[in-house]
Amino acid sequence: AAEQALVNNLLNYDQRHGYRGPLASLRPELVSSKNISVDNQIHPLTQLEITKALSQARYYKMLVPAVVIAIEEKSISIQLRNKQTATIHWQGLAWARPYINDKKQGRPPKLAKDILKFGDIILVSKMPDDNYRLGQLPTASAAMVSLSPDDGAIKAAVGGFSFKQSQFNRVTQAKRQVGSNIKPFIYSAALEHGFTLASLINDAPINQLDKSSGVVWRPRNSPETYVGLLRVRLALAQSKNVIAVRLLKSIGVNNAIKHLTAFGFNASDLPRNQTLALGSASLTPLEVATGFAAFANGGFLIEPYLIERIENSDGEIIYQANPALACDPCVEVSELNEAKQLLSSFNTDNIFTADTLNDDMKNNNTELLIPNTDSVIAVKQAIRIISPQNAFLITQALNSAIWEADWNTKHVWQGTGFRAKILKRRDIAGKTGTTNEAKDAWFSGFSRRIITTSWIGFDDPSHILGQSVYNNNLGKNQTTGKEFGAKSAQPAWIDFMRIALADLENEGFQPPVDIVSVRIDKATGKLTTKTDKTSQFEYFRLGNVPTEYIVEDNSSEILSGDKEKEEELF
Repeated sequence: AAEQALVNNLLNYDQRHGYRGPLASLRPELVSSKNISVDNQIHPLTQLEITKALSQARYYKMLVPAVVIAIEEKSISIQLRNKQTATIHWQGLAWARPYINDKKQGRPPKLAKDILKFGDIILVSKMPDDNYRLGQLPTASAAMVSLSPDDGAIKAAVGGFSFKQSQFNRVTQAKRQVGSNIKPFIYSAALEHGFTLASLINDAPINQLDKSSGVVWRPRNSPETYVGLLRVRLALAQSKNVIAVRLLKSIGVNNAIKHLTAFGFNASDLPRNQTLALGSASLTPLEVATGFAAFANGGFLIEPYLIERIENSDGEIIYQANPALACDPCVEVSELNEAKQLLSSFNTDNIFTADTLNDDMKNNNTELLIPNTDSVIAVKQAIRIISPQNAFLITQALNSAIWEADWNTKHVWQGTGFRAKILKRRDIAGKTGTTNEAKDAWFSGFSRRIITTSWIGFDDPSHILGQSVYNNNLGKNQTTGKEFGAKSAQPAWIDFMRIALADLENEGFQPPVDIVSVRIDKATGKLTTKTDKTSQFEYFRLGNVPTEYIVEDNSSEILSGDKEKEEELF
């Protein structure tokens, strides 16, 4: 499912940016010819040259080579490797306007001859309805990795479009700038330094002079809209850049890096400046997913592993993984005593490292990796890196990134991950990420039992994900405009999670101890007695609950003081 989701998303991205042309041509002299029908008669193709050309062309799982043997007004006839012939109708051709560059496409084609010539060697894909579609090998790359937040088991890992295309595993080898995928970790650090989901931060442009270089740093929101005072929950849900910078500046870069390294990130990958808040750090998709798992599992650092066990030809276990579990405590004393009593009733010399033994196991008396009785109950506990309260509060904000919106205010908004609503699962949370010039796009999201990270970008740093314009040949449900995390990386995440979540119960994120919910005023984050649309319930750590009720004048309730505000805003 993960491979299919990644491949489909890459093909969709690649095709909306235009067609780069055939692989080669068996009739190169026809490339500039306009009279195709006459040329077909003058330059017939032999079966030998078709067979030879197709045998030399590279074959991919989703894309197979074919030769154009005839061109009609709005269709083409092709021959495949097995001498099978097929027709590609206009529906499978209409997308193929010319690729010009990462940001620009040519005019949509009107006829089949606008796209291909007789004798062209092309790649095609077979659709679910058995019709064929013109294709091409994507120049962009992608990666997807999915983990169990409970023990780190890797459920899926896809390092690229095809191993034939590239043997580079981007899941574990590609360190890419993470963009706004870093923000949940910055906000997590902020919560440890006294901020709450209701804290008000100033969403306004920053103009900061670097005295050493004389350069003014002007981080901007994307899109470049500003609303003034904004609660932390909404700032993360809307991925406000300037608020992330202000939070980082408030808690200190060194404190933030210390907090982030607890999630398994290498300090050497984390820039020691304020660009860290905007995702200038370079991490692998596996590192990102491992970090996000701590929010899903309540605050533990899990260790990803791929192999659960190895059996020999006789079914004997010769290796059994023993991962550290995200639990605290993992096994209660009463459960240990029950387990020991259960084990004592088994008449066997060796005990499996499993919860139960079936009859076949007992009769075969199979030797275990760890034959010690106590090993069955010797559970490894993962390291706690953040409190369950911190993990829960960040998860709540990331849930808002998908599910929360406000259409009744002056500044209408919805969370950057809103497209995941299509899954109709309230028990998911996630975060988009896009780097400068859209060189990288990310989406990381999770439920209580699974975390998945999706990345898309180019191996060649000279390319950007760019943008695409409307194709008049296609319907209304097409993706256009600038590429970014929600548009470029999230669709693959959605397609995979639709399948991955199907067998998982809808399991909400339950508040841990010392978390309380109180009604606050949306505009100020203070307590309120109102129950209308100006108020809502918010979660707080015990001890961080607001004590003041709403008053009319809250103009001074901003993160920075008057002097700092004057320096940064004017």
